[in-house]
Parts: sequence; C-alpha cells; structure tokens
Amino acid sequence: MRRSKLVINCQPSLSPFLKKEVQDLGYRILKAEKNGVTVEGGWQEVMHLNLNLRTASRVLWLIKSFEANHPDKMYEEAKKIPWQKLLPKGTKISVQSYVKNDFIRDGRFANLKLKDAIVDRMQEETGVRPDSGNQKDQTVVYLFWHLNKVHVYFDTSGETITKHGYRKLPFKAPMLESLASACLISAGWNDKKGAFINPMCGSGTLAIEAALMAAGIPPGLHRNNFGFMHIEGYDPSLWKETLAKAEYKDRIKSSIIATDWNGDAIEAARANARTAGVEKMIDFDKVPFQETFVPSGPGIVMLNPEYGERLGEESMLKSVYKDIGDFFKQSCGGKMGYIFTGNSSLAKSIGLRTKTRTEFMNARIECRLLEYELYSGSRR
Repeated sequence: MRRSKLVINCQPSLSPFLKKEVQDLGYRILKAEKNGVTVEGGWQEVMHLNLNLRTASRVLWLIKSFEANHPDKMYEEAKKIPWQKLLPKGTKISVQSYVKNDFIRDGRFANLKLKDAIVDRMQEETGVRPDSGNQKDQTVVYLFWHLNKVHVYFDTSGETITKHGYRKLPFKAPMLESLASACLISAGWNDKKGAFINPMCGSGTLAIEAALMAAGIPPGLHRNNFGFMHIEGYDPSLWKETLAKAEYKDRIKSSIIATDWNGDAIEAARANARTAGVEKMIDFDKVPFQETFVPSGPGIVMLNPEYGERLGEESMLKSVYKDIGDFFKQSCGGKMGYIFTGNSSLAKSIGLRTKTRTEFMNARIECRLLEYELYSGSRR
C-alpha cells in the first residue's frame, strides 16, 4: 500500500473530538470537515489509526480520483485501476458509496457500475471473476461521487469502528461507543480526574469507555478482522508489531462506579465490561440512581437518562430530571456533573445552571451534553 490520503470519517457532531484524537496521536491534519479529517499515510498509519481511534467510523485509503459526468465514464476510469495488483486472490468484494449528482438516482446503481469495473478488470487480467456481496467482512471498496468528482477508496476498517466490539448484551437503546467516547473527551476525562460515577448505566457503555480510556486500552485491541487485512500486500507481522507497541495499564488510579436499578442492565453491563477486559476496574451496584455511592474528592458524574421520545413520556420524566438535580445538589458536591439528553424541556427540570452545552447527534436526535459545576456547600 503506497502512501496516500487517508480520510477518517465520523458522525458529524463528533468531528471536533476526532480532530483532537488524531492530533493527540501525532498526525498532521491536512483537511478538517464536518464528517471527519484527512491525513496521509500507508500501512503503518492505517493499522495504527484503526487500532486506536475511539470516535471514528472508518479509515478510507484513497486509490484514485478522477472526473466523471456519466456512469459509463465512471466505469471506464475505474476499470483503468490495476485491481489485479490491489486485490488478494479469492477475496470477496463489497462496494459501498456516497453519491450525490444528477446522473445517479439510486446509489445501488453506482455500486453496481463500480463493481462491474473491478470484476471485469480482474477477469481480463487474471481469468478469474471475484465474488461480490453486501457483507463488509472482506475487501470493502468505497465510492465517493459528488457532482463530477469521483474518489475511489479502500475502506480499511471494513465493519465500522464506531462499535468497539465488547457490547454483546445491549440493553434498551444504548449509546454508541464512539458517542460515549466523545462525551468523555468533551468532559476532559482521564485517569487523573478522580472518580467517574455513572448512575443509570444501562448496558455500561459510558463506564466501560471511561475505564478503557483511563487504562489507555486501544478500542481495536480485541478485534480480529479489519478491511486492511483483505488488501494485497497485507503483512500480519506488521499488525502484530502494531499491537505489541500499544501501551496500556492493567490497573487504574480512578474509581469507576456504575449503577442501575434494573438487575438485567447490571448483568449486561458487567458481561460487556468482562468482554472489554475492564470488569475489575468498575464497581457495579444495583440501586436507584439516588442511592449511588459517590466518593469524596474530585470527579465526574455522568448520566444518560431517557428523554421521552414517545407520546406522553415527557410528563412522566419531569420528576426523574428533578430528582437528578436534587441528587447532584445533595450528593455530588465538588464534582462536575453531566447530563446527556435529547430533550431541552426536560433538562429545565434539573433546576441547575449549566456551565456549558455541547451539541451532539444521537442517530437523528439533536442532543446536548450539559455540564454542571457542583459546589460543596453554598457558593460564595
């Protein structure tokens, strides 16, 4: 894999946090946009980024850029790419795309034209026509076609790296791992912050991500399949070397506490933490959020309560949000409090002045991470 532009995608609201992550990993950003950032690299950078990024969706490696004002022209240019030198024998190809122009009404047609260009070139050069499908567990080719500008990439992640691989037992509608990581980055969480307390923990995503970050455990550490493993020239020894260079801790200084009133949620969270390798770093307890043990000293208290998406739920949740405000005032003095919610009306019931409001999107819902400075005693 020659050095080329690497486009790192993310959910739009996560872009500032992805940018910080990429810079903290030592990369020079060539371009920053609302859906991600662009850097430069080859095999080592592709492996390093896929292993370590917490807020990204995928890492795209640019194969070729060209102009096309018709599907036939796109096919013609894409067929010029020496696919026989890029695709390993026996691989199965999946073509994904983003298409926005006047020539294509259905993105699936663009996928089909690019797939035909690939397999026709392979047939001519090798005599073998590779299989194709929708699964992203082998070679994934990504087409970005906006107006007459075409960019063809390898998706070196394959299956999205938004998910970090440990959540085998979700509970209700859990927060995605990348979103949880972005919330923690926004809060400035690290192993020197004191305690991390996560009442209403659900399937445990926030607490698990907090433990992974505190220990420095790469999110891709336990994943055994990436898209880059299905590109010609992949060297397993280089991947082993990348894994061996990862430095992380078996123990952390921070106290991490996760509670929920629902026993099934606690069992799911504990099982997910076990899969992630951080079960011993988190204290789980089955209690209502108001009874969560909050240790003295500095720390962060972060909750992700329901936000009343169904008709009639909002009025029922007002008392819950008021109780959260009371919990903050009565039990969390000296900490920084955070509420992740998609309902600004309910947030008013907390009854505390916010220090900051950070915008996020959770699926299609506009959300805010509300920050509260929780003073011990009366504020002078």
